[in-house]
Amino acid sequence: MNKEFISAIEELEKEKSISKEVLMETIELALVSAYKKNYGTAQNVRVSIDRDTGDIAVLMKKEIVDDDEFESDLLQIPLSEAQEIDRRYETGDAIEFSVMPKEFGRIAAQTAKQVVVQRIREAERGMVYDEFSTREGEVVTGTIQRKSGNTIFVSLGKAEGILTATEQVSEERYEIRDRIKLFIMDVKKAAKGPQVFLSRSHPGLVKGLFEIEVPEIQDGIVEIRSIAREAGSRTKLAVASLDEDVDPVGACVGTHGSRVQAVVDELNGEKIDIITWSDDPVVLINNVLSPADVEEVIIEDEDDRIATAIVPDYQLSLAIGKLGQNVRLAAKVSGWKIDIQSHFQYYESGEDDFDEETEFADDFPEPEDVEEPADDHQYDEGFTDEETEMPEDADESADEEAEAVDKPDDDAGDADEILETEPEAEEAAEEAEPLADDALQDEEAEVMVIEPEEE
Repeated sequence: MNKEFISAIEELEKEKSISKEVLMETIELALVSAYKKNYGTAQNVRVSIDRDTGDIAVLMKKEIVDDDEFESDLLQIPLSEAQEIDRRYETGDAIEFSVMPKEFGRIAAQTAKQVVVQRIREAERGMVYDEFSTREGEVVTGTIQRKSGNTIFVSLGKAEGILTATEQVSEERYEIRDRIKLFIMDVKKAAKGPQVFLSRSHPGLVKGLFEIEVPEIQDGIVEIRSIAREAGSRTKLAVASLDEDVDPVGACVGTHGSRVQAVVDELNGEKIDIITWSDDPVVLINNVLSPADVEEVIIEDEDDRIATAIVPDYQLSLAIGKLGQNVRLAAKVSGWKIDIQSHFQYYESGEDDFDEETEFADDFPEPEDVEEPADDHQYDEGFTDEETEMPEDADESADEEAEAVDKPDDDAGDADEILETEPEAEEAAEEAEPLADDALQDEEAEVMVIEPEEE
């Protein structure tokens, strides 16, 4: 009997993964409950089970009182009866009597059984709670067991996990018997056992998946410094390396993208941006706004962590992202409030104030060095003073040009007179032939003008 009892305890220990000591204590407590059910009280009962042989001893303790003070047979024993057992007993001593469990009634035995079953269940629940409470923040694999409305119940082996509607990803579809990876958010004790609350939308799920896929993260060479996620759409992950020879981004991406692709497949195609972490806020903000290129980062308030990022005009929409997603995730992962402005918005809107100490300020003349234009209208039209200033002899030059224009007509009139008095001019020409030759050379142009009239 005792050997069979010990064998049953050991078999139960293997099946339920409950230690032998806990099972022994459970049976002891069950026998105490059975004694109480049989005798009505258990305040003076002690149960002892030998861990090696399996011998069970139920000991009932009674106090020795004077014969005239004796009241309860369950709790007291008269002095005269005690001295019959051993004459050394005195008033106030205690005697333990052995009570055999076989003397318990049917109801007492049933009570003992119920206590054993209940305590075993409680021990199992306690072990499950202890196991999963230490695994908060980890990623586990479970099988979808059933659905109740929008809530999904997932089998995790010894425990049942709860995936509420708020922790599900709207783009995903869950079917019975599907195996999925989930993030353990919280573990609570309940009357029916521990409740394990799971999530598919928590950023910790992405972090846990990378810890599974990337050995460098498991070894502590690469660290995930920050993560921001909009479940089902996009995630930004900032990583750093403790070894200068290890590229943190390359380690997470893997050969031909194998590591990051495994994570993307588990997340049903969710986009993942892996960036390098930096303690320099300027470099960090440059990195977190990828894939957009940043021209300049201006720290507005270091205490409140406010910064302005200037991007090329054609990349403003890329930096902001669809519905502001890119800059929103960038702000979360970096911990900075980021204001995105295009190059034109920042430099052309007058927000960029130049002072004398900037390198740009030297390229511009001081206001007092600039000469005011003589005529406001001419300045507005784009003319300078030099262009509008007239020379002193402008009037004389104009008159000379006018005489030069009128001169051919006068010469033409003189030529007509020469032709009309040709006979008289022949004698004068012969006398002053050299002078006439010079005159003809000087006035060749005038003769050419006259030719059309001879025709």
